[in-house]
This record gives sequence, structure tokens and C-alpha cells, in this order.
Amino acid sequence: MLAHQSLDREDARAAVLRSAGGTAHLSKGPGTAVDGGSYVAVTHDPAVADDHVGEATLTRPDPLGVDLIGGHTLHGVSEHPSYRPVSAVETVRANRRDWDSAADEYQATHGDFLHDAGFIWSPEGLDEASAGLLGDVHGRHVLEVGCGAAQCARWLQANGAQVTGLDLSVRQLQHSRRIDQLTGHGVPVVGATATSLPFADRCFDHACSAFGALPFIADIGTVMHEVARVLRPAGSWVFSVVHPMRWGFPDDPSEQGLTMIRSYFDRTPYVESDDDGRPSYVEHHHTMGDWIGALAAAGFELCDLVEPEWPAGHDRVWGGWGPERGRFLPGTAIFRTRLRQGRCQH
Repeated sequence: MLAHQSLDREDARAAVLRSAGGTAHLSKGPGTAVDGGSYVAVTHDPAVADDHVGEATLTRPDPLGVDLIGGHTLHGVSEHPSYRPVSAVETVRANRRDWDSAADEYQATHGDFLHDAGFIWSPEGLDEASAGLLGDVHGRHVLEVGCGAAQCARWLQANGAQVTGLDLSVRQLQHSRRIDQLTGHGVPVVGATATSLPFADRCFDHACSAFGALPFIADIGTVMHEVARVLRPAGSWVFSVVHPMRWGFPDDPSEQGLTMIRSYFDRTPYVESDDDGRPSYVEHHHTMGDWIGALAAAGFELCDLVEPEWPAGHDRVWGGWGPERGRFLPGTAIFRTRLRQGRCQH
């Protein structure tokens, strides 16, 4: 069972995550620390703190004896999909619970594709080892936002970076610990929201995110400012998200998914609700202009925008991604950016 202890502000500032890969200093408090071995979960965002993991239901243990945290499971929950406004607090609560419940199935389904220590940017299979979007990371301090089980962070660590991963889902971080124990290589990870990063100013050289956190956040402007705050001058911020054009099409990987059914400019969130009408999953849409505007406002300049084409011979279907539709419609957008103090390198 996980143990919980309160952190005051000074304790939070002094907290250090320890692993074979280095250390990362936390800066914000108060919060809740979850003693899980290779990670410390800090929840100082009100949306999480009001509904912290200590109040969740402990259910089945995994093979490593790590208890699953989450109040609902994937079975027996009515989705009730709709498009309707939801608050940022509702979004965080719903998606944290959803990812805690879905993490086991997600890792079982996609773990082999992602690899225990692999950096896959998107369902198209674009690999950082060949794309090199982050450049040389050896000796650099790197933050992965929305790290899940920290597969990307583990690859970065193997390539000489000092990495810290961050994710909202405690269960995903427990899978990170499982892989740490399996591989013998520990990656420091933190449980927190991307809109309130628990790190000191200017403590990372690079930040990255491979479909982590950003598609599920209403206020991307706050995320961009938070990432800018923790980056050092000329630091790079590279992230992949669902291609904005996909919002208007059904989540269908076949040719049936090539007919537009919603306006590209309709930013009303997609919401799944439980039988009591409470959001159980929320996904937010931002146009290409929204993303670029949020980046510019936070001090980033766009160095490159990558739209991976579906590769020949790649027949894996992942939700709405697949070879049939992938030949015609972009599924992923990867933004390679840098704080304006530096120049874009080509």
C-alpha cells in the first residue's frame, strides 16, 4: 500500500528525486508526496489536491505488488459521449481517473510498440533515434511532460541525458517503476499537472512530450508559460499532439473516417460522462493557430513543424490512426520550438 505524507513549502522546495539517472529539484508546495520507490508524486494543483490519491479506492495489485489507484475501472462505466463545456478542474479530475483506470490496458496494448526504452513520437512510428528532433541530449537536463511509463525518458537517459518525467496518472508512474525494476534503470518521475510544473525556474535544457498531457488540457497557454519558466535560455521545447485537422473527422481509421463531420473551428471539448453526468474523460481541441499563438505568447519561436506521413508497410491500427486513412489525412503534428533567446538550427 502507498504511504502518504504532507509536505510543507520548504520540504517541497528541498525535495530531490533520486535515481541512477540523476536528480531533479522540486520547487513548489504545498502538496502530497506518495512514497513509491522510484517516484515522488506532488499534487499542488487544486484540481488534484481536492481529490488526491489518498481518497481513491485501492483495488487489484499488480505482479510487483503495487496497488492500483483509481476510483473506477474500464468495465461497467457508461461513456455517454457529447460535446459540451467543462471546467479545467473537471478536466483534470476526469482525465486523471481515466488514465489511472486505463493505464494497465494501455501498457499491455502499446507497450511493445513503445518499447521499455524507446522514443516514439506518434502512432505513425516516427522514432527520435532517426528523427533527431531534440538534437544531442548527452549531458543535458531534459523534462518529459506527460511521460506515462517514461519510455521516452528512459531512451533519453540511455543516450546520456539527465531526465525527469512528469505525469498526472499515478498508475502510469507505477508502470514506470515496474519497468525500472524490470530493466534495472531507474528514471525519476513526478506526479503533477502540466499547468503547474513543480520545478525551479531555469532548471532544464530541453523539454519534450510525445502525445503526453497536451491533448487533454484546456489552457495550453499556461502550459507553454510553465515550460518556458523551467527552461534555460535558448532551451528547446518539442512536442507531438493530435493533428488539429483531425478534430473535424470521426475517430475512425478506415475510409469512413475521411468525411468531415464537425467544424475545425469548433473548440467545444469532447466529453464522456458517467451515469451521474460527471465527466469521466475530456479531450480539448486547439487549432493550428491556437498552438502557434500560445507558443509565441510564451516566448517560443517555431523552428519546425513535422507532419509524419504514414510509412509504407506500417499496418498497425491505433484508435483513429491506421494505414487506410493515414495515406490521406495527417494524424500527428510535431512542434519543434526554442525560446527566443536562441536561434532555430536547421
